Order: sequence, then C-alpha cells, then structure tokens
Amino acid sequence: MLTLRQIVLRLTVAAVLGAVIGTERDLRRRPAGMRTSLFVCLATALFTILSQELARLFGDTSGTRIASNIVQGIGFLGAGAILKEAGGRVGMTTAATIFVEAAIGMAAGGGLYAVATYTTALVLFGLVCLGWVAERFDLKCRPVVFRFTTSHADNVATEVQRLMAQLKVPMQHFRVSMAGGNSIVEFESVVSHTQQERIVNQLNRQGVLTEVAPAEGRHE
Repeated sequence: MLTLRQIVLRLTVAAVLGAVIGTERDLRRRPAGMRTSLFVCLATALFTILSQELARLFGDTSGTRIASNIVQGIGFLGAGAILKEAGGRVGMTTAATIFVEAAIGMAAGGGLYAVATYTTALVLFGLVCLGWVAERFDLKCRPVVFRFTTSHADNVATEVQRLMAQLKVPMQHFRVSMAGGNSIVEFESVVSHTQQERIVNQLNRQGVLTEVAPAEGRHE
C-alpha cells in the first residue's frame, strides 16, 4: 500500500507536468491552458492511484479497472475541445494534447516519474519546436472563406479564378451574388498564411471590400 507521502509526491509531479504543458498552451492563446492541463494530469494520476489502492483494499484482482476507463473518458473532453474550435486548426492539436496529458498523469500516478517527465519534454518539443518549424516554413493550412464586395463582379471573379489557378489551390462553393447595388464574389479554400496574404494583397484595391473568415465546420 502506498504511503501518504508517496501519493502526495505522485500527485504533485502530475500537477507540475500538466501545468508546464498548459503554460505553453496559454502563451499561444490556445484552449486547455494551465489550469485545464493541470487538472487533466492530476485527475488521471489520482484515478490511477485509486485504481490500485481500492483494488488492494477490497481484494479486487483487477487493479487497472478504473485506469482502463480513463482512456474512454478523456475522449469526451478532447471532443469538446474540437467542437469548441469550429473553423480553427487548433482543435485536433488541443484534443491530442489533452489525450497525452492523461497518459502523463497516469504515468505519474503509477510512479513512473522518468517516463512522465520524458513524455512531457517530448510534448513540449512537439508543441514549441515543431510548431515553430510549421510556421517558419509556412506548412500550416486552414480552411477560410474569402468574400469580395465590389461593383465590378465580372472583373473580380475572373481575376480570382486566374489567381487561384496560378496558385494551384482548389476552390469550393464559388458563387457570385447581389447585395443592394454591389456584387459579392465568395468562395472557400484551404490555404497557407502566405497564400492567404497573396490573395488578399492582389485583390484588395479601391472599390473592392475584402473579407476573410474561418470556414465553419472545419477542424484540424
């Protein structure tokens, strides 16, 4: 049976590692920040400890019964994070981070401190270093809606089609509609930050109102 000191140490390690990951999420203005990450690691560590201790207390031969259900339960929290981020690209990353935080908490709860710490380091490497690489080399793409309001729809529509063909970026839901005395050229596309800037800079001029918004219902 674990002593109170051992239990406190395991919970503390789990909480600290969760807070470290959550700090990076807060700095990048992402969901599941410091408190959420701390609580995920802390809860899974406590469930792991309880799973072992209650099995010993009641003579249950399956000491991992509670812990085995953590994987299923944590999926609901991750799904909630994805749904909250409709139109963004952070939903899947956030959900995956929550999932690995649960594993880190379980490792700390099981007394595997080195494993939990090393996994935390790998998570930070993925979030910070690989995130920087993706931004540096413009690897991230996201679905966005482009909307151009103008009195010369034909010219803008033709220029949009020519530009997107040059960029070799497919368009979806391309449409031209009327609003008062103006025409609206609108389409959806999955573009990188550089491609988005080029489209906006080339089409944004006097007499053309340019709007860019995340495409609803798309997730990373």
